[in-house]
Amino acid sequence: MKALRLTQPAPVENSPLSIVTLSTPQVTGTQLLLRVRACGICHTDLHIVEGELPLEKRPLTPGHQIVGIVESTGSEVRTHQRGNRVGVPWLNTTCGVCRFCTTGRENLCEDARFTGYHIDGGYAEYVVVDESSAYPMPASLSDEEAAPLLCGGVIGLRALRLSGIRPGGRIGLYGFGASAHIATQILRHWDCEVFVFSRNRDHRALAIELGAEWTGSAEEQPPHLIESAVIFAPAGQLVLSALKVLDRGGTVALAGIHMSPIPEVEYRLLYHERTVRSVANSTRQDVRELLDLAERIPLRTNVETFPLGDANRALQRLKKSEIRASGVLVVG
Repeated sequence: MKALRLTQPAPVENSPLSIVTLSTPQVTGTQLLLRVRACGICHTDLHIVEGELPLEKRPLTPGHQIVGIVESTGSEVRTHQRGNRVGVPWLNTTCGVCRFCTTGRENLCEDARFTGYHIDGGYAEYVVVDESSAYPMPASLSDEEAAPLLCGGVIGLRALRLSGIRPGGRIGLYGFGASAHIATQILRHWDCEVFVFSRNRDHRALAIELGAEWTGSAEEQPPHLIESAVIFAPAGQLVLSALKVLDRGGTVALAGIHMSPIPEVEYRLLYHERTVRSVANSTRQDVRELLDLAERIPLRTNVETFPLGDANRALQRLKKSEIRASGVLVVG
């Protein structure tokens, strides 16, 4: 099989992913062999490839928004069969017995393993996953349209919940790409008023198309204070921007796995019980709820596709904010 492998992290401009030919893996026990059809690209992939996250496995096949077809199953598989279309997200396995796993917080498990980070991911023609990490995908969406739901959508939903936004509330989204364009659709479903802060005019235009009430740059003053904020862009200075327009008692949720340093915060910006909190990974229940919402709303993703061999170019475009919403590798 063909796969994109990372041996040494480097700036993505140097095209650090190399296409190689590997033996197609075999499965045992509760494992599934998936023939990959599509894999979304994500800022987390960029952070891994460029070394902003320490490389846990070397060489590594990145990719954690995988849509594929079950090609074969281990002898103990009970939930899937050959020919099923499934999706695989970032959270791959957890210990299941720690204080986090037993209290509904498996996203914080210290022994969690993540797709495309600890375990080879979907920048390849085939991938092996445990059956517990594979989810039936909405039939209404193509492979390419479904892939961005598996991280962009899931993390977006979790971030909205941790931001404390209520139905009918007013929220600010900082950075507008794969997660934010899905989150906007969820928020409009909840009758929320959405303000989008982005320096990219094309992204702001898409936000308006999807129902945002107002768009502008992070330096601009919106027409009203916001009750909640979610920061999708990995830029620490945006925390101060959000706090300056956050109402009393509001929460700023940081949705990225990596962020540049947050500048010193004047206490007056935190006073009146304002909160800043991070969003870490997701749970299996988050995935199930997002996929259910995807069918009920229904969610529609805006995608730009690339062949598998163009993964370096796709990540380069992502880094430059040249992808309007979601980038997806088409495999096969």
